[in-house]
Amino acid sequence: MKAFTYLFTFLVLSLSVSAKTNVILVMADDQGWGQTGYYNHPVLKTPNLDAMASNGLRFDRFYAGGPVCSPTRATVLTGRTHDRTGVFDHGYALRDQEKTIAQAMKKAGYATGHFGKWHLNGLRGPGVPILGDDSHAPGAFGFDTWLSVTNFFDLNPVMSRQGVFEDFKGDSSEIIVGEALKFITKKAKAKEPFFTVIWYGTPHSPWMAEEVDQKPFTALTEKAREHYGELVAMDRSIGTLRKGLRDLGIETGTLVWFTSDNGGLPGFKPSTTGGLRGFKSSMYEGGLRVPAIIEWPSGIPKPRITKHPAGAVDIFPTIAGIVGLPESSMLQPQDGLSLVPLLEKEIGPRKKPLIFRSRARIAIIDNDWKLLSMPKGKTRRLELYNLVEDTAESSDLFGEKPEVTRSLRQKLAQARSSIDASVAGKEYPSYKRSA
Repeated sequence: MKAFTYLFTFLVLSLSVSAKTNVILVMADDQGWGQTGYYNHPVLKTPNLDAMASNGLRFDRFYAGGPVCSPTRATVLTGRTHDRTGVFDHGYALRDQEKTIAQAMKKAGYATGHFGKWHLNGLRGPGVPILGDDSHAPGAFGFDTWLSVTNFFDLNPVMSRQGVFEDFKGDSSEIIVGEALKFITKKAKAKEPFFTVIWYGTPHSPWMAEEVDQKPFTALTEKAREHYGELVAMDRSIGTLRKGLRDLGIETGTLVWFTSDNGGLPGFKPSTTGGLRGFKSSMYEGGLRVPAIIEWPSGIPKPRITKHPAGAVDIFPTIAGIVGLPESSMLQPQDGLSLVPLLEKEIGPRKKPLIFRSRARIAIIDNDWKLLSMPKGKTRRLELYNLVEDTAESSDLFGEKPEVTRSLRQKLAQARSSIDASVAGKEYPSYKRSA
């Protein structure tokens, strides 16, 4: 009887583990909102991203965590506006008091792996391998397995496998997807659920693409050929990832979330932002709005396109809702929302505004409306746009919509006060409060 009981318990546990949703977060580095085939880019073809979009939930209004790279990475891992986490700009280290999604997934029984760009350990400049004793390496934030570099990386990279340097030959996008698939394959065969982060170095400068990937762009400048060639290879690696999941028979129960870390780059023709105003580093749509797709066959019953405003800040709470992470796994306040209901159907207006703060600039997006507050000498300049009617942000309505402006200014002031409290460390257990 005891033997039967043990066997029954083992089978129940095995079924429970195998039923867990695998999660893969994929992020491009500097890919603009308009740089996909499904947005009819005039020269770039992205057949694998297009296939992913046609099989999942495609976001038309998805926002990075900030207008540059490190801030968005901090937001993805924590579900918090990046200034709260100490990552005020590129090259700032993520505070070790923060709670990350990788730590939460690890506690929930997931194998955790990071592959590619990290940029949360306080280093600037070109990507270099991460030292084994780096106090802010991926391992310090919940990743059991990692093959990473500090910042951008291109052809033939030198990477760090948990502190041990390794030379690789080939395109960086294909390399990290290949390495991630080795990790995924091992875990899938062991019936172990996995949480995998793949952060590309593409298409960040310096642009280095294989000659074969530059061929479709012979009419463009050399810089543009290299830039778009990198995106061709990245898209091909997306195809490799999707095929790898199918070959393992786990594609149905695996959620793959693709996005970019900030808006597109200036200086390229055709444009990288699909007609949006501004580029990377800007608080306009071209600097913040990015491509995004969730492919999850067992969780998204019908492929569709949504115009619901969402962002990198929603990734942690959404995954937490899907896999059942406890609320205690997320440091409060959380700035994002769970998008789980949106996976099934449209859910109406967003209930919490999206907040962005970078280099003394702050912006709020509240469904149709966007208010920007930017320094102007000793004062501040305010601009108001209706993003549904004016995607290009060409018509400032600040003087014409006083009621909308008043409401958004109040929410902006509340957000600024809350973020300042986080910057001061008031949410951390170690914070010393005066008597």
